[in-house]
Parts: sequence; C-alpha cells; structure tokens
Amino acid sequence: MKDSATAKSIRVVRLSAQPFAKEEPDEVAVEEPLEIRVENRAVAVVMRTPGHDRELAAGFALTEGIVRSGRDIFEITSCLTTTHPTDQVVNIALADPARFDAAMLSRHVFSSSSCGICGRATIEAAMRQFPPIEAASAVEAKTLLQLPDKLATAQQTFQRTGGLHACAVFDLAGELLLLREDVGRHNALDKLIGHELLANRLPLGNHVLLLSGRVSFEMTQKALAAGIAIIAAISAPSSLAIEFARASNQTLVGFLRGETMNLYAGSERDAR
Repeated sequence: MKDSATAKSIRVVRLSAQPFAKEEPDEVAVEEPLEIRVENRAVAVVMRTPGHDRELAAGFALTEGIVRSGRDIFEITSCLTTTHPTDQVVNIALADPARFDAAMLSRHVFSSSSCGICGRATIEAAMRQFPPIEAASAVEAKTLLQLPDKLATAQQTFQRTGGLHACAVFDLAGELLLLREDVGRHNALDKLIGHELLANRLPLGNHVLLLSGRVSFEMTQKALAAGIAIIAAISAPSSLAIEFARASNQTLVGFLRGETMNLYAGSERDAR
C-alpha cells in the first residue's frame, strides 16, 4: 500500500481470541497541523487531514466572520515554514485588509481535530454574526433516508482507514454534489463550505447537509454561516445544536438510519 495525503501505511499487530498475534499492514488516517494566517498574522493552528487546505482556510474565514463572500478574499497561498520545513501554512490575503480585526475571532492559536468553536459564548453571539435562514426549502423524508448509503459509498478514504468524518451536500432531489472528509468533523465542514465559497455558490438554502457523525453547536453555526437550511446527521445532536437550529430557522434531523429519523427542528419543512 502506498501512502497518500489522507492515509498512511503502517504495520499493526492484530490480536484475537486465538493464542497468537499476527503482524499485518494497515492504513490510518493522516493528522497534521495547518497554520492559518490572515494578512500574514497567525490566527489558528488546526489539526486536520491534509488536502483541500485552501478550502479549509476559506471556510474558516467565513465561519469566523472574517469574510462574508468570496469577493472578500484576494488570494489564498500556501507555503512551508522556514523553522519547521514540514509544517504547512496557508495565508489569506483580503481584498480589504483594513477591515480585518483579529480581536473578533472566537478561537485562537490551536484547535484540535475534535474542537470546532471551543469557548463560543452563546447562541446570541453567533446569531449576531449570521442572520436566521429565510429559505423555505423542503425535502421529502424518503429522499433523506437514501442519503446515508450514498454518503458511505462515496467515503473512499474512510473505507480504507475507518478514521475520518465526512460532510456532504445534496440537492433536494438527493443527488450528491460535494463531499469532504477529515479527521475533524468541523474541518470537513469548513472544507466543504470553503469550496462553495470560492466557487461563489453561497448561500446553500436549497441544499441538504449530511454529517457522518453527531451534530454539535459549532456544526449548526457553520451551516448557518453558509446559509444551509437543512441539516441531517447519522448520529445525535446536542441540546445546544437543537436550540441553535430552532432559533436560526434550520431543519435539524438526527439518527438518520435505516428507515427512521428524528426531527428536532424545522417541522414546518417536513414533507412526508
């Protein structure tokens, strides 16, 4: 097996109930640091799976309120640091640098792959940044029930490693439009949002966001930043995610498995 940007070949000792151990090759998901700079000022270090780093930086900039549209970004460049040649850095140059205020960021310096917006104060603080959803989009329940299988089929790196989260965007008819994988679920979502931002396709009011895991507050907040009205997840939402979705007029579906799902917010969009 060859290493790639997203997966790495290792040797692993497999143990079982049998009275012997066997060493075999295996693949694991890659996790490496990425420093994000805005106007050459370091604002965060994220632990992510390499790949789509420009998208990750763009999505980070949008969900942190640094930019509002792709027009606010002049360019995104990547480079290696001189002190640690293997470290990756991306720098976001803004169309209007004078408007950048580092003090408004909700997280600084380091973010682990499991932490999205650690320390975000309140729902109200996020709502001041991003207005509630106005789109009246609806999706049929039978369409939603088909999405997990489509997601699983498209998760190529997960199939090799079993160690990545995934976020995907579908249209209202259930067609898969874009998927991103990462060791951090918020990174996967930032990559997805960043791709759409750079392509000038935001907001995504007429789309469905599907998450491979649970729904925490920062995931609903990021979805709101992208104008996503309908969020579905294979696992559970947190209480704060439910409160946020209801306050921001988002549809929130959890435990989307087999032939059932739970509708936590947005029942007015329920099209059975």
